[in-house]
Amino acid sequence: MTRISAPRRTASLSAQLVDSLRSHIESGGWPVGTRIPPEQALIEELGVGRSTLREAIGALVHLGLLEPRAGDGTYVRSSSELQSVMVRRASSAQRDNVLELRTVLEEYASGTAALRRSESQLQQLRELLAEADEACAGEDTSAATGVDALFHRAVVRASGNDLLIEVYDHLGTALTSSPGAAVGRRPRRGARPSAPAARGRDRGPGPGRRP
Repeated sequence: MTRISAPRRTASLSAQLVDSLRSHIESGGWPVGTRIPPEQALIEELGVGRSTLREAIGALVHLGLLEPRAGDGTYVRSSSELQSVMVRRASSAQRDNVLELRTVLEEYASGTAALRRSESQLQQLRELLAEADEACAGEDTSAATGVDALFHRAVVRASGNDLLIEVYDHLGTALTSSPGAAVGRRPRRGARPSAPAARGRDRGPGPGRRP
């Protein structure tokens, strides 16, 4: 029996424009916090009608990537739908809960990074540990906190899990978007970041185990 051919579906012009603008935002073409070009300028640049552009912009506003401000234009609110959802959800959660979730992700990532990290990533982690030791020895709390945040981010990236990296980065954005928030934990005097991933492949803990 001859199978019935399914009709071919092509995306509407506005849907194509949504995908194009979303990719532009995700790639950093319009950084978060910046105002996008005026409507008329976009119409001329993209060669689309006013209704098509407004439909696409409206879709991106609904997704949380853009934010219209009365009398001031439209601004980039987030770089992806995931970031928008996580920032919105984290803003309604207790800050300690968000920090606890980041800690869980860091602990898992450290075990995975110990197994997957490259030699260059291992060298970067050791350099960050040395910087942390120097900052703590000099009692430079601000510098130590900054290095601590960079170290944990590097550990997560060394895990090689793209989704884990994205979620972790978005949690950091959620924390820093809160008033008075700071990325990273304030280290104790003389303390240094935990570094199972920087100890070597054989000595690293397995995924999901506390280092």
